[in-house]
Amino acid sequence: MNSLEALEAKIGTKVYHKGDLSLLQRPKVSIVGARRAGDYAKRTTYQLANALARRGCVVVSGGAMGIDAMAHRGAGAANTIVVVASGIDIRYPAVNKELLASIEREGLVLSRFEEGFRPTKWSFVVRNEMVVALGEVLVVSEADIKSGSMRSVEYAVNMGKPIFVLPHRLGESEGTQRLLQEGKAQAIWDIEAFADRFGQSKPLDGFEAYLRSNPSYEEAVQKFGQKILELELMGTIVVKGAKIYYQGE
Repeated sequence: MNSLEALEAKIGTKVYHKGDLSLLQRPKVSIVGARRAGDYAKRTTYQLANALARRGCVVVSGGAMGIDAMAHRGAGAANTIVVVASGIDIRYPAVNKELLASIEREGLVLSRFEEGFRPTKWSFVVRNEMVVALGEVLVVSEADIKSGSMRSVEYAVNMGKPIFVLPHRLGESEGTQRLLQEGKAQAIWDIEAFADRFGQSKPLDGFEAYLRSNPSYEEAVQKFGQKILELELMGTIVVKGAKIYYQGE
């Protein structure tokens, strides 16, 4: 769907928006997964979203904690669409309010609900359906068998969307493991090769190039503050001998 009108026609209801509608015209990949995901899944989701954004692809997710947040951050606010389970005037969850605010300014926020609507259990299900509908494919980074992410898989199957998952160790992410076992999904073995499906990689932006130059940790924190701390927590960078080493791709 490359317009708001087309999206509304597809889902049969009005869609409220805030931000840049031109993102609907670009290739889109939907990414979902566990709120309490492991470090591996969060780090790899960040890398995947970043690789897709460098190819001009828009990442679509639901703005939740865990995998959703990593997908939005990896793509960057200007390359992401967030579908919310509330009215667009409510930034939920509160822990992601700064992330959601940045997407409002640079990306696109969509909702099926009028302003003032508070999220409910059923509205998250409705949100998930629109997240899946927007993407050309669905990526599930991590999921238990009984989870909202697996409900998103059902939507993808019904819509005929290809499904991809991250490979995990035995005993982890049992929902995505079952999808592979049943032949309902394909594993992403190579992030760059998967992202190449959507176009050619663009040159690194200045920030990533800076990180790859192995700057001192103290200097990087002075320049970029909280952003550096977040990347360290996600494992995107590691600090050795007071210097930063980029772990991205």
